[in-house]
Amino acid sequence: MWREYFTKIGVKYFSRHKGEVNSCVFSPDCQVLLTCSDDCRLFLWDARTGQLLAKVSGHTGPVKSCVFSQDCSLFASASHDCTVRIWHTVTTNPMHLLCLVGHSKSVETVCFSPDAKWLVSGGWDKTAILWDVQNGEIVRIFSGHQGAIQSSMFSLTSQYLATGSWDYTVKVWSVQTEECEKTLKGHSGNVSCVCFSVSGMLVRSDYALVGHQHLNQH
Repeated sequence: MWREYFTKIGVKYFSRHKGEVNSCVFSPDCQVLLTCSDDCRLFLWDARTGQLLAKVSGHTGPVKSCVFSQDCSLFASASHDCTVRIWHTVTTNPMHLLCLVGHSKSVETVCFSPDAKWLVSGGWDKTAILWDVQNGEIVRIFSGHQGAIQSSMFSLTSQYLATGSWDYTVKVWSVQTEECEKTLKGHSGNVSCVCFSVSGMLVRSDYALVGHQHLNQH
């Protein structure tokens, strides 16, 4: 009954995956919706009509996270198979560009830098890896969390990287030096999302608490 109600008020349903949908994200131009699932695949959808544009295969385990680059030319996926993959966004037939191997356990989060020069990934091995998008090489490895890393985000200038963890903390790293600039404590649960504002405020959240902190505060 509830589905019929939401359909009547204009809610669209995208229901072609064969497993739990772990993440979904709009392209920056809001034309395409990207979803990833426990069925090991990613789907590209027309965000306006709900038409399935492409099915993307390659991972050998559940796909846990997906993200577009800011210019919409690339998307990336992170998987339980311990790999990260980068794809070229051609909606009729997305092209696989790189398979990034470096994590020893499931990869839970992936994020492009605003200029798409770098990609960061994090997961159950408690590390975040910074990758060069052009050649797929590891640039830096950020270590220090005591639990799995579930979320990640670059600041708008790409100067900082934030990671949220199952250890209930957020760490803010200097991308250039690999040093942990701040460790933010206060959550009583896994940190499932982190996000920078335009002004440099960092928002982090778990299921019980949302917090804000400016990076210049000490």
